[in-house]
Amino acid sequence: MGDAELGLSSDSDATPGDPGRMLLGIEVLDVDALLPRVADLGGDPGGGANDMPWGQRVAHIRDPDGNVVNLTQQL
Repeated sequence: MGDAELGLSSDSDATPGDPGRMLLGIEVLDVDALLPRVADLGGDPGGGANDMPWGQRVAHIRDPDGNVVNLTQQL
């Protein structure tokens, strides 16, 4: 987006989802609409979404490899 770049690499010695030092946040239009799809796609939808005092609705999920991902929606 704009001037931003995202680089990903793979390390066969790393255990997916551990130790959890990386957190990917993805802004979406409707967090609640996407949560039901997470389990269908092999992830863990966690405990649902919450409204944060800074004006976002956030859901902490895990991808199929166990990595934490935040789905965020501007309120």
